[in-house]
Amino acid sequence: MNKLYIGNVSAEASEEDFESIFEQWKIPHSGPFLVKSGYAFVDCPDEKAAMRAIDVLSGKVELHGKLLEVEHSVPKRQRSCKLQIRNIPPHMQWEVSANGLLTASRARSHGKLNGYMMENYALKVSYIPDETAAPEGPGVGGRRGFNARGPPRSGSPGMGARPKVQSDIPLRVLVPTQFVGAIIGKEGATIRNITKQTHSKIDIHRKENAGAAEKPITIHSTPEGCSKACTTIMEIMQKEALDTKFTEEIPLKILAHNNFVGRLIGKEGRNLKKIEQDTGTKITISPLQDLTLYNPERTITVKGSIEACSRAEEEVMKKVREAYESDMAAMNLQSNLIPGLNLNALGLFPSGTPGMGPSMSNFPPSGAHGGCSSFGQGQPESETVHLFIPALAVGAIIGKQGQHIKQLSHFAGASIKIAPAEGMDAKQRMVIIVGPPEAQFKAQCRIFGKLKEENFFGPKEEVKLEAHIKVPSFAAGRVIGKGGKTVNELQNLTCAEVVVPRDQTPDENDQVIVKISGHFFACQLKCHLSHKV
Repeated sequence: MNKLYIGNVSAEASEEDFESIFEQWKIPHSGPFLVKSGYAFVDCPDEKAAMRAIDVLSGKVELHGKLLEVEHSVPKRQRSCKLQIRNIPPHMQWEVSANGLLTASRARSHGKLNGYMMENYALKVSYIPDETAAPEGPGVGGRRGFNARGPPRSGSPGMGARPKVQSDIPLRVLVPTQFVGAIIGKEGATIRNITKQTHSKIDIHRKENAGAAEKPITIHSTPEGCSKACTTIMEIMQKEALDTKFTEEIPLKILAHNNFVGRLIGKEGRNLKKIEQDTGTKITISPLQDLTLYNPERTITVKGSIEACSRAEEEVMKKVREAYESDMAAMNLQSNLIPGLNLNALGLFPSGTPGMGPSMSNFPPSGAHGGCSSFGQGQPESETVHLFIPALAVGAIIGKQGQHIKQLSHFAGASIKIAPAEGMDAKQRMVIIVGPPEAQFKAQCRIFGKLKEENFFGPKEEVKLEAHIKVPSFAAGRVIGKGGKTVNELQNLTCAEVVVPRDQTPDENDQVIVKISGHFFACQLKCHLSHKV
């Protein structure tokens, strides 16, 4: 959502005035300014530019004697009853903030509350879009980036069914190299026909893995378009096999990032078994041993008739997309707590086009923070974190013959060991993770994700674990703060719990344990802040 609403605009303001302001503050915009009486709209090229405009201009820049109010533009049909309120004074308790906001809001609308000064902090208030509301489609003949006035005419495209949204996850399949020519067709005629009929974009990676027996194909479209293109490709391969008297079975091979495969399989393989039963297919998944740092995809092989394979593809990709959307929702909800964090660069999610992994980079950018960090210059120091997981989950973390924990250790660049149980009835086991901050972040993220994938927590339940870090004994008091002030601030900011056990005896390095409990991002930020304190 990159369209901005600019409020509290003077009647004297012009498009040139806004051009000058955006140029002065070096804020890019991708369309003209639509200036109305008292307000204006403009499109930004991306979310980063939109957020910069809001942070730099809203409540801070005057135009003809009036302070501008800048926020995301949300169509009325998509406005919910929820408001996002940012820039609340960090030292205030939630109850105090809420009471102050309620008092202010009695005499103020959402627009008036935006920019309201609370203890020298200018509040930033905006609507949270209602995702269930249908977006307003662009009007015919309107200016670029803005809706035309009035309802669409009868028979116009706007009166029909709204176009389906392209999926963030493309469909990737492997096909035998000998069939690539038939899929492309003479002078590309066949592949052009497929893209036209299915409204999709299809990339055939002919130059990848020279001499390999199989080549990957990436299909970008709606879920329905991806499935239709996949079915057409299978039909072409089947016809080519008959024409060339190719007698071997041609299964459907789907590529999926390993992050999503656990949830596709389900606990004790229930999800996969159901798909097999419902579609009459046989499905196998390549082993973890085949994964590498540069190829985190696993091959899902589906055997059956073309019709059965098509139904299985729909169900498999439905699960994969659900897993992706769940991960991205969790990431977007909390990643803004850690400035500069780029999870794609850390290799935790598919990079480039979402869902595609082969080109994944595993080196974090400078400034990316993760794990329980000590942010010094030069080579980051190795740290030790004790993470406590359910005892029943130990097998899932270790994997068959230790393959999963070895792969995880290799991926993260950290030493990962599981300590012996403290007793026969122990309900938790301690995972010892040793490595620099980025390695800690990667390892812990994968462990949290694995517990979710294996259903050790409910579908709507957040994975919350306890982590132990060590801080110098002289810093323990600063973590708590006077009267618990620092701990309370950290709690409000991160939603994680922190406990510094009293009367601890420092170890040989004069360090004491700090216990942190919460969901993944909360724990990471809490570790980061605890070290800074």
